[in-house]
Amino acid sequence: MSLLKSLLAISIISASFPSFSAIPADTIIVDGTILTMDAKKQVIDHGTVVIKGNKIIAVGGPELAQNYQAPNVLNVNGDIVMPGLINTHTHASMTVFRSLADDVPDRLHRYIFPLENKMVSREMVRVGANLANIEMIKGGVTTYVDMYYFEDEVAKTVDKIGLRAILGESVIQFPVADAKNADEGIDYAVNFINQYKDHPRITPAFAPHAPYTNTTEHLQKIAKLSQELNVPVMIHLAETDREQEEIAKRTGGKSPVQYMADIGALNNKVIAAHAIMVDEKDMDLLKQYDVGVAHNISANTKSAKGVAPVTTMLEKGIRVGLGTDGPMSSNTLTTLNELNLVGKIHKLANKDRAAMPPITVVEMATMGSAQVLHMEDKLGSLEAGKLADIIVIDTKSPNMVPMYSPYAALVYGANGANVRHTIVDGKVLMQDRKILTADENTIIKEAQDFASKVRETVVASGEVVK
Repeated sequence: MSLLKSLLAISIISASFPSFSAIPADTIIVDGTILTMDAKKQVIDHGTVVIKGNKIIAVGGPELAQNYQAPNVLNVNGDIVMPGLINTHTHASMTVFRSLADDVPDRLHRYIFPLENKMVSREMVRVGANLANIEMIKGGVTTYVDMYYFEDEVAKTVDKIGLRAILGESVIQFPVADAKNADEGIDYAVNFINQYKDHPRITPAFAPHAPYTNTTEHLQKIAKLSQELNVPVMIHLAETDREQEEIAKRTGGKSPVQYMADIGALNNKVIAAHAIMVDEKDMDLLKQYDVGVAHNISANTKSAKGVAPVTTMLEKGIRVGLGTDGPMSSNTLTTLNELNLVGKIHKLANKDRAAMPPITVVEMATMGSAQVLHMEDKLGSLEAGKLADIIVIDTKSPNMVPMYSPYAALVYGANGANVRHTIVDGKVLMQDRKILTADENTIIKEAQDFASKVRETVVASGEVVK
């Protein structure tokens, strides 16, 4: 009888407290210094991030890990775990032109356009994009915004290597490699958009080069099509003196931003690269039309064009993220290398040591950049339900030791070489600095071989090589 009572008691206990079963996941990151970049800016020491499929399903403290089981567990031993960086403006395939004529005056019209006229091809775009992709993966960029020619070639490389990208097919009023005129460029862009509109990691887009290199009619047509097709528009805006002068002549004194607003080409689809030469009225228009701004500090200072009034933009609630511009302009494609300069230049510009604190800089590189793309519901922070685009930063390197504030360490100490792991869409693209989805050596060799052709072309033109 006592045995029967014991068995009955055990069965009651078992019914009240079911046996524990770990929740299946695909990857668990443990023992990280988690920079969530959520609304509360939570930092979780010894934290855990759980990934299933292409999404984050849980973020929390060390106790969280015991609730899940996964075939892939990354113990990062206190390293920084943060959202993947988003490069909001670049011309990725121009890696093959990097370090050419860095200090040549009027380089765009004197040097870049003529060089592109001779060199841009599907081969050049593919080789350059492959090189750019591995550079960005190694530098912690998980999403990038690109505008160039033959963007369908760029898309193939992005699809294969596993990155996320918003790819804009360039439209410009003079003949280029993939279109004889702007109308052909728009047609090319529409075909590209239709080809990739349902891709899970690639967002196709229009990329009119600038207001002064396109007609009013073409800018209006692109604005209309972008709404119909529900795709972004990226454009260089308020970047150069020449742009200011030509638009002023075209409009009787209006700024490029005012002109774009007047013709109906400003809206929440627009990603405006640079926005250096803007006044209060321009910034109010950017806010009114919910335009995203790509801030490219290295390129703008290197070209001596000026510094965008980003602190004022942020005060006005304008969406601002970080970009690198093309590798001919800044010589880098990882926004991690931009953080230091962003933090320091805006202190100098404002004559205020407290301006642009590290947490604000890191936010612009992550959630701020996601907001520029109007993808803040999917990217930019480590939260359950968001896409699993995550990077791990080595905090044991000499330049990161000691680490009192992870934000300060990232902005004033870190560089692209500190990125240890890169995950996009739940897939590990780089682990312990080794790229897993491409042959890095082969890609670098192809780029070096193509550079020999570039050198020959430049020498034959009579222009400077360095």
